[in-house]
Amino acid sequence: MTPAVVLFSGGLDSTTTLAWAMARGFRCHALSIDYGQRHRIELVRATVLAQRLGAAEHRTIAIDLRAIGGSALTAELDVPKDRSDEAMGTGVPITYVPARNTIFLALALGYAETIGAFDLFLGANVLDYSGYPDCRPEFLTAFESTANLATKASTEGTGRFRIHAPLLKMTKAEIIREGTALGLDFSLTLSCYDPTPDGLACGHCDSCLLRRKGFAEAGLPDPTAYRLENR
Repeated sequence: MTPAVVLFSGGLDSTTTLAWAMARGFRCHALSIDYGQRHRIELVRATVLAQRLGAAEHRTIAIDLRAIGGSALTAELDVPKDRSDEAMGTGVPITYVPARNTIFLALALGYAETIGAFDLFLGANVLDYSGYPDCRPEFLTAFESTANLATKASTEGTGRFRIHAPLLKMTKAEIIREGTALGLDFSLTLSCYDPTPDGLACGHCDSCLLRRKGFAEAGLPDPTAYRLENR
């Protein structure tokens, strides 16, 4: 089996990506990042899901992006709630973490090189998160080029690194249908930016709204555990 590294948060998109890669015969090494996120309960979900899905390995790397700040996910800033579709589709939201995907992919690249893997997967999506500049296909193409310029493995001709984002141009409903077809239990995933300490979703942040909309458009029941007042 071909080894691969999958950036894995335990959310809906990254879980679907992991299952997608495994269904295509990759031996997946799941990599989670503890970056000081306010919703770090997602790391607990990632551990459970990696085991359930049968990942070859699951590692968590700790870095503290709170030292940089600049995001509602890593600083004392309010997470936006109940925004309209128009508002969510305009500009770069405060939940953007500066250079996050660049940092995460760099860590995944280093990990991949140590285990002899040349395939890197992430759950980036441009339709539901068009405001995030590091989810664009141009960025992923540029990072792939950088990976093949910056590594011993590529410069010595051992192999060529490939960045895979299978969900990149799928709607949330399409992602949910794909994950359902792959047999995923989405009740175990966590997408919320502002959950309770025990993992109940707020139901009002951008991520919760997009997730709810996705299940509705997919015609499937939403299995998410929300705070009591939002159920």
